[in-house]
Amino acid sequence: MTTDVDLAALAPKLSSAAVSDVLDALGLFEQAMKPFMRPIDEDLVMFGRARTGLYAEIHHVETGERFAPDIDLIDDLRPGEVPVLAANGPTERVAPLGDLIATAARARGAVGLVTDGLVRDVRIIRGLRFPCFHGGIGPLDTLGRATFVAADVEVVCAGVRVRPGDYVFGDADGVVVVPERVVGEVVERALAKIEAEAKTREMLEGGLLLREAFKKHGAI
Repeated sequence: MTTDVDLAALAPKLSSAAVSDVLDALGLFEQAMKPFMRPIDEDLVMFGRARTGLYAEIHHVETGERFAPDIDLIDDLRPGEVPVLAANGPTERVAPLGDLIATAARARGAVGLVTDGLVRDVRIIRGLRFPCFHGGIGPLDTLGRATFVAADVEVVCAGVRVRPGDYVFGDADGVVVVPERVVGEVVERALAKIEAEAKTREMLEGGLLLREAFKKHGAI
């Protein structure tokens, strides 16, 4: 069985496009998050096991201790995990991600962070070299705008259903969710596809027609 450590090491060799294509071939057509999801740093790649959190929009200031449940989620992270913070994005109000959350997640060994809500402190986060994918950028706090509802539950983030233990891959092209049950097969087939596409690219650079290259390697 491929371990989380193996997957993190393989991440630079993979691409969200190849992973998405393999999922399509397996009949899993709804695994790519919506196009508004973007990385803070396009040079970074993320591949890890999902830990989920759910936010809801509010229009009042809650009393009592703030942030306790989502703080517990971040403090409980294990190496190789990716917090997936679902905020019913795109949103102009819910902002779960800032530099302190990113710093704490990175310190716990998380390999990235995903939210379809807003992110702030982007210059600091870029300096961390920690992959973060977001639904928009803004300076907002969650005070009076959002509340944390639940951790480690099934969520929908940017249009994709994410279960705790699923795997999340992200790069410059976007974010793809890989169900836990197929992650080994998806990685194997995606690596083979990327190798075939590399050979096809070499042939195209040499002047071969696209249709002839496709007939030879079956990769476009």
